[in-house]
Amino acid sequence: MRVVLALCLSALSLSLSAQTAPAAPASPSSVTDLAAVAVSGVQPGPGLWKVSKGGHTMLLLGVISPLPELMQWRSADVETAIAGSQQVLQLPDVKLKVDVSFFGKLFLLPSAYSARKNDNGASLQQVLPAPMFARWEVLKAKYIGKDAGIERWKPIFAAQELYKKAIKANQLSKSGGVQSNIDALAKKYNVPETSTDYPLVIEHPHDAIKAFKASGLDDMACFGHTLDAIEQDMPTMTLRANAWATGDLDALRKLPDSDRRGTCVSAITDAEFARKLGLSDVPARMEDNWLATARASLAKNAQTFAMLPIKELLSADGYLSKLKAEGYQVEAPDADDSDDAGPASATTSAPSTSVPGTAASVVH
Repeated sequence: MRVVLALCLSALSLSLSAQTAPAAPASPSSVTDLAAVAVSGVQPGPGLWKVSKGGHTMLLLGVISPLPELMQWRSADVETAIAGSQQVLQLPDVKLKVDVSFFGKLFLLPSAYSARKNDNGASLQQVLPAPMFARWEVLKAKYIGKDAGIERWKPIFAAQELYKKAIKANQLSKSGGVQSNIDALAKKYNVPETSTDYPLVIEHPHDAIKAFKASGLDDMACFGHTLDAIEQDMPTMTLRANAWATGDLDALRKLPDSDRRGTCVSAITDAEFARKLGLSDVPARMEDNWLATARASLAKNAQTFAMLPIKELLSADGYLSKLKAEGYQVEAPDADDSDDAGPASATTSAPSTSVPGTAASVVH
C-alpha cells in the first residue's frame, strides 16, 4: 500500500532519469509531428564508466528513460563486467515504508487515491488556464482518448498519465527491459544484487495525507512542462533513446532534455507538506545513500558492477563528480573521442576477459 507521497514519487519516475542541458521552452502551439523513429532489434547500449582506487574497480552503466520499446538490449561488455564482479548495485530510488498495520493500509487506500483528485471535485478545465487546458484537450484526444475520470485528477497526476501514454504511442518504454536483463545476468553468474534505495519511513501516513490535502501542490509548471515535452520534444526523446541504444555518448551530451522531471520533482519537494514532513531534502539523501554504498562496495570488492542515471555520469556535479573529488579515478568509455567527457579524465573500456557460456544471451 502506498499513500499519496508514493503516488507522487511513482508519478515522477525518480529512477531511470536522464538529463543534460535544458532545452529552450516550447511555445504553446499545436502538436508537432516530426519524423523520428525509435530503433529496433539488437542494440549494444553505451560503454561502461570506470571508477577505481587502490586496485578496486567499479564498472558503471548509465541508463536513461525512455528507451526504444522494440529494442533488444545485448551488451557483451555488461555481461563480462557482471560475470567478473562480486556485487551488483541496483539503481538508486526511494523505498517508501508506511508504518501502519495491514488493515490500516487497507483503510488508507481510498484516502490516498482521493488525494489524487482536485479539491472539491474540480475539473482540469476549472483549475487550468484556458490556453493550457486547450493544449491538454488536443493531447488527451490523441494519446488517452475518452476518459472522464482523469479530468478530476490533480494536474501533476494527469500530466504523468499523459506522458506515459505518449511515449508508448511513440514506441518508447520507461526502462527498455534493462533492469530485468541485469537481474537475469546477476542470477546467471550468481552475483548478489544490492539495493541502493533510500528508505523513506512515513510514521503517520494519515497525517501525511491530511498535510498533502491541506497544502496541495503548485504543479502548473510541471503540467505545462509536460505538455511542452510531448508537443515539441518527442522527436528529441526518440533521438536520445536511439543514441543510448547505439552507444552514441556524444549525441547524448548534445541532445537537450526538457528537464520535465526536474520541474515536477520540485513541485513536490518545494511543497509545504513536504517541508512539514521533512521530505524536501530526499534527493540529497538519495545521493548520500548511494555514495555510501558505492564507497563500501569499492573498499570490499575487487570489482563491482553498478547502474546510475546517465546524467549522474555526464554531469559536472553528478554522483561520480563526488567520488572524483574524494580521490577516486573516474574514466569515461569515450574519453579519447570527446573533449567533453563529463567528470572523466582518462580512457577506459569494459574488461576484455572471456565470459563463461555464450555472451549476451539475455534480451528483452
